[in-house]
Amino acid sequence: MEPFSPTLVAELVGTAVFAASGASAAVAKRLDMFGVAVMGVITAIGGGTLRDVLIDAPPLLLTDWRYPSVAVLTAIAVFFFHPALSRLRTSMLVLDAAGLALFTVVGTAKGLAFGFSPYAACIVGVLSGVGGGILRDVLTQQIPAVLHEDFYALPAAVGSIIVAIGAPWESQIGTVTLSATAVATIFVVRLVAIRYRWEAPKPRF
Repeated sequence: MEPFSPTLVAELVGTAVFAASGASAAVAKRLDMFGVAVMGVITAIGGGTLRDVLIDAPPLLLTDWRYPSVAVLTAIAVFFFHPALSRLRTSMLVLDAAGLALFTVVGTAKGLAFGFSPYAACIVGVLSGVGGGILRDVLTQQIPAVLHEDFYALPAAVGSIIVAIGAPWESQIGTVTLSATAVATIFVVRLVAIRYRWEAPKPRF
């Protein structure tokens, strides 16, 4: 189990944000407390679990109790306090963008660390960032956001590419600098897309 560090704290915050997203979707579908908790865990840890399965690593769900615990506690809090949380939509979107950025970069770096090619590591990274949301939307019978909110997955892809391209020069650039650049890129592009409602072209009828 990883010792406490700034990276771990950031990951746990991202876990809580994604859990709140999944729990909120479950509350909107009027699921019971157990259903809300399950949706929170799936949304928070689903992307990381997909990543770990792809790279043949032990899933964090089974190896570190802190991640599912944070997800469950957050989901239960949403179950009881969802009316108040609904007024914090802007703050949740900002935190969601931060979680997307962090999980994507961590996932890409982990894929590279396990010997994957840059192309494969980028796929692993993007799935780490968006996988939980895909599972959430499928289970709540929604079209996955990545299929119609184009500037959700695209910023994640750009950030993962930055990590993959910069990896050979990581010793010169610095791990922190490379990761921070990728995280900031994803975060800023996602927030700008939200602010200006960027979308890719859609068919006209």
